[in-house]
Amino acid sequence: MSSTTSPPVLPISVPESQSQSQSQSQPPIATPAFRSFITHISDSVRHGISQRRPWSELADRSAFSKPESFSDATLRVRKNYSYFRVNYLSVIAVILAFSLVSHPFSLLVLLGLLSAWLFLYLFRPSDQPLVLFGRAFSDKETLGILTVSSLFVVFLTTVGSLLISALLVGVAVVCAHGAFRVPEDLFLDEQENPATGFLSFLGGAASNAAVAAAPVVAAARV
Repeated sequence: MSSTTSPPVLPISVPESQSQSQSQSQPPIATPAFRSFITHISDSVRHGISQRRPWSELADRSAFSKPESFSDATLRVRKNYSYFRVNYLSVIAVILAFSLVSHPFSLLVLLGLLSAWLFLYLFRPSDQPLVLFGRAFSDKETLGILTVSSLFVVFLTTVGSLLISALLVGVAVVCAHGAFRVPEDLFLDEQENPATGFLSFLGGAASNAAVAAAPVVAAARV
């Protein structure tokens, strides 16, 4: 009786260089750090939008009247933006978005600059140098190039003037509404606090995003 023996199974190991290349081939957009960053930003935006006031209160025609003096107008603006802070920021964002959409070149330039910061520096693995035109750039060189490019786009092209103009128009609209909107019918007691500035909501959201982004970016750079 003959017994057949199966041939020995040889262990197959993937070379270390090949495994590293496979792990490094994953694009930055699919990394957990990028997903965590985007998730936190979207959660912050949703939380801010949930705090907006009804638009019917903002556009209540019966609550509009001419201010008696400049000090009265200033007081109205301060109280109204304390109450309608999120709504005012939404109005400014809509004006800014409309300005960018009406100027597609500026919109494409800003999107390209943002994409460069995200994928060439923030979420690019630190062990993969940036290679352009056959030359490898270190992290410091990449940061310097992106910084100079941002300054050039903001201050030396029409993009910067477009953004400033849109922001000034938005602030003017908000100040005009706040000066003519009578705030006596608004419940302002719970809104009065030392941090009720026009950009306090935006600053709080930015601070939270920065705190959450710090470990995310650190993990992406390792």
